[in-house]
Amino acid sequence: MTSTLLLKLSGPLQSWGTDSRYSTRDTSPHPSKSGVVGLIAAAMGRRRSDPVEDLASLRFGVRIDQPGSMAKDFQTAIDWRTGKSQPLISRYYLADAVFVAAIEGPGPIIAGIESALKSPRFPLYLGRRSCPAGADLVLGVREGSLESALLHEPWHASRAHRTTRAQQVNLAVIRDAHPGETGLQVRDHPVSFAQEHRQYSWREVVQDTPVTVENPDGRSLNDDFFEAVMSA
Repeated sequence: MTSTLLLKLSGPLQSWGTDSRYSTRDTSPHPSKSGVVGLIAAAMGRRRSDPVEDLASLRFGVRIDQPGSMAKDFQTAIDWRTGKSQPLISRYYLADAVFVAAIEGPGPIIAGIESALKSPRFPLYLGRRSCPAGADLVLGVREGSLESALLHEPWHASRAHRTTRAQQVNLAVIRDAHPGETGLQVRDHPVSFAQEHRQYSWREVVQDTPVTVENPDGRSLNDDFFEAVMSA
C-alpha cells in the first residue's frame, strides 16, 4: 500500500541551494529533493558517508503555500594564520516561507521515516544549519499518492499572508515526473552527501495542476480595483 508523508517546512529562514558556486550560495524558490532527503537522513541518524539510495528513490513533491521573500546575507572571514581576509561570500535565503513537502513510498518505509522525524537522532535544518526546522514539521501520513495528499491538505499560510492574497488562491505544486512525463531537468537527486565528494544526479520535475483553495481572509476584486485607482 502506497502512503505519503507530509511535512510542513516553515521558519524565519530557509535555504535550498541547488546550484551554489564559489562565493555565491543560492537558494531555490522551493525545497529541493536533496535537502529534504538530507533532513530525513539526519533524523534517522545516518552519517554523511552512509548510503541514501533508498531515500532518494522515494517520490517527492512540494506545494508552495507561502512563497516568502528572498533575503541576502554577506559573510566575511579572516584567516587566523595569515591575517588576510577571505573572499566575501553571498548567501541567499527564503524569509517567512511555508511549504508542504510530500514523500511517497511503501507504507512501512514511510511510517519509519515519520517515526524518525518525530524523534530525530541529529538536529534538523531547512537546508542550512542556520535554519532550524519548526516544532510542527511533521503533518502526518496520508494513504495514497502524493498528488492526492497535496490536493486535500489544508492551506498552511499564516493569516497575515492570507490577507494579502485573493479570495481564491492557486497553490503551485512541483513534483517528480512519472515515467513518460516530460518536464524540467533538475540536478538535486542525491547520490552521496560525503564531504569529500558530494554527488547529485538529474531528475525530471513537472509543475502539476495547482491546488485551488478558498481564502475568506483574502482581498476582494473590489479591493484590488480601488487600490489600482488610488495608486494610478
